[in-house]
Amino acid sequence: MTETLDLPTLDPARLAPAEIARVGFVREPVDPALDLFEEIERLKREKNAVLLAHYYQEPDIQDTADFIGDSLGLAREAAQTDADVIVFAGVHFMAETAKILNPSKTVLLPDLHAGCSLADSCPPDAFAAFRAEHPDHLVVSYINCSAAIKAQTDIICTSSNAEHIVRQIPEDQPILFAPDRNLGRWLMKETGRDMLLWNGACIVHEIFSEQKLVRLKIRYPNAPVLAHPECEEPVLRLADHVGSTSSIRRFAAESDADTLIVATESGILHQMQKDNPGKTFVAAPPDNGCACNDCPHMKLNTLEKLYLCLKHGHPELEMEESLRIKALRPIERMLEMSAGVR
Repeated sequence: MTETLDLPTLDPARLAPAEIARVGFVREPVDPALDLFEEIERLKREKNAVLLAHYYQEPDIQDTADFIGDSLGLAREAAQTDADVIVFAGVHFMAETAKILNPSKTVLLPDLHAGCSLADSCPPDAFAAFRAEHPDHLVVSYINCSAAIKAQTDIICTSSNAEHIVRQIPEDQPILFAPDRNLGRWLMKETGRDMLLWNGACIVHEIFSEQKLVRLKIRYPNAPVLAHPECEEPVLRLADHVGSTSSIRRFAAESDADTLIVATESGILHQMQKDNPGKTFVAAPPDNGCACNDCPHMKLNTLEKLYLCLKHGHPELEMEESLRIKALRPIERMLEMSAGVR
């Protein structure tokens, strides 16, 4: 259980970074009559803060964000913002990326415990040993990894630009791809490249049910299936379109279909429905007894935590400069190599 902090008895401004990390997030009573949307906008203006949110955040957070996007779009926004404070409504590795790109700015994350199962599936020490066994391989890592993994990487990629980046690497150069095996397998199929894969996966995308998806296709025979490449191969085989969250969103807007089946985290459905009020979006079900496909880490962030985070300037993400410098270059290479990619 996440521990909480009672602000009347302990001033968060005096907490050491280790204590903030232990607590995870700031909590104090929030007046239910308070207009949090208005207060968040006021605090953003006062502190020259920008709010970046991933598509998988809850709808209220998406609706108050200055920019909503996938990992590539968020990295680009973080790289070019002139705000003094970056509030990242996402998960830990996303806030790390913002700090890597903006060492002099304050980077806040509403809940430091908002991690990532995919990032956790690639421990830095184990990856270092694996990498040492294949010294001739160029390391391409999916952005859904920790700063410690980025520091061991040659080029970072996202699901939006991964294929574009892999195709730019000379064919005689062996590639080690980490940490997502499903994205790696999909890239191998799309590019024809044989890559060495780290065996990692996302808990949300790997549990979509092939059997239940087949049933949905029977129920909605004219509905195209849109899937994220982090999904398992049997699900991707059933998809009419495979792409990043931004790609899925664009496909839905451009499609003539009035019903579409979506196999990715359910948070994206909010923007898709706003884009296309006349269309019906059906969330692909997971292979368990739950009807939901939410990321438990993404959903740790709430509007209340976001408000308190802005109000008190905590939790703040901090990083050792030596680690930041090592992790910066592969991100810069990604941004250089993905110019023009949407």
